[in-house]
Amino acid sequence: MAQPLNDDLTTGTMLTHFKALAIPAAFGMLFATLYNVVDVFYAGKLSTEAQAGLAIGYQAFFILMAIGFGLGSALSALVSNAKGAKNAAQTRRIAAQGLTYGAIVTLCLMLIGLWTGPRLIALVSEPGGYRDAANGYFRFLILALPGFLLAYGGNGILQAHGDSRSMQRALMAAFFVNIGLNPLLMWGIPGLWDGMGFNGIALATVISQTGVMVFLMTRIFGLNTMQNVKQSEFAPDLGVFKEITAQLLPASTALMVMFVSGFVVQFALKEFGEHAIAAYGVALRIEQILLLPVLGMTGALLPIAGQNFGAKEYDRVREALFFCWKIGFVMSAIAMPILWFGGQYAMRPFTSDPDVIAVGASYLLVDGFLFPIYMMLFSINSLLQALKQPIYTLWISIYRQGFGVAFFIWVFIAVLGFDVWGVWLGIAVSVSSGWVIALLVAARISQREIGGLRPNPA
Repeated sequence: MAQPLNDDLTTGTMLTHFKALAIPAAFGMLFATLYNVVDVFYAGKLSTEAQAGLAIGYQAFFILMAIGFGLGSALSALVSNAKGAKNAAQTRRIAAQGLTYGAIVTLCLMLIGLWTGPRLIALVSEPGGYRDAANGYFRFLILALPGFLLAYGGNGILQAHGDSRSMQRALMAAFFVNIGLNPLLMWGIPGLWDGMGFNGIALATVISQTGVMVFLMTRIFGLNTMQNVKQSEFAPDLGVFKEITAQLLPASTALMVMFVSGFVVQFALKEFGEHAIAAYGVALRIEQILLLPVLGMTGALLPIAGQNFGAKEYDRVREALFFCWKIGFVMSAIAMPILWFGGQYAMRPFTSDPDVIAVGASYLLVDGFLFPIYMMLFSINSLLQALKQPIYTLWISIYRQGFGVAFFIWVFIAVLGFDVWGVWLGIAVSVSSGWVIALLVAARISQREIGGLRPNPA
């Protein structure tokens, strides 16, 4: 039965649409992040070495996952544009082709990952226990790739229809399943099975994320849009594949650059010891939790701006962007003092190692100053995607997370002789300068596509 859904984002108040999309998305991402926090927690029950292996193995896996996030963004933009233009046939066609595209890409990436993953891990680690842990974790996690890629691609289709609740519910369920599966698969059942140790964390992810994918597929095929879909519409169409690729590649490549940036940071940190790598992995999880409301808000901007751009309601596109910024600054005002003054306390549930706590708290201190800058960067990325200009997000990312991170970390450590603080300050300078560039790009593209960023006078 088709699910009833008010999916027209070209009418109604911005507050209504942002609440309907951002709040469920933020809660979904909260449980996705808590899911990862559970993994970090249980890895810490084994050793700091296991936490370091988890951080590196997860980073390698998420380079592959960049395609999934890019597919979600591409389908959200393309499907929302088609819906805004009231073209039901094109909306259905892009959704069906997106699912086929995702299945083909997933198979290719699984094969690529088996070859590239161990090499990436070797690049940012020293021989020994934590490298071995990272490799074992990564090999199991490859089996979760279909669940992740098809789930995120499917979520892009649902978001374009105004539905972010389905992903929220799926991720909440996966979180609770993961809490039960992690200890069961790690330590087994006394007297019956000894468990898998550290690799049990990866297998728990495979099982739970596959469940997320299956649930989202049922929701997609329950959409009114998909009620008349024909089997032939899933046959690969090179024209639609090209259109999806044009949207996907810049967004995915930008995310790959971001994850490669994480490897650059880990490469710089390895000379300070495994406690520095473990601290960075834990601190990133804490940062992600606080960024969740911002990510929900800026993620909601994409389908809202996308539908209104498709409908040529350019004033509403600008209104959506400024509404997003206003709420984002309020969120930043709440998060910044938490990062500045509560970093060491937030680290303590995950580790009792004083060196890990101290290094992680120093990262979170710097991160507090960057919080509103991240908010504006994320919103600009969503705007450029909605305007079907994703290539600019790639160039901004290449500067900020490619050249900038590597160059400025090198300056602070190799030239100025800083310790681990040089890594954090290098990240800060790269993010801040990238934000200035992003603002200039957004102003120029908006002037060309929708008549500028400034709202027209009433």
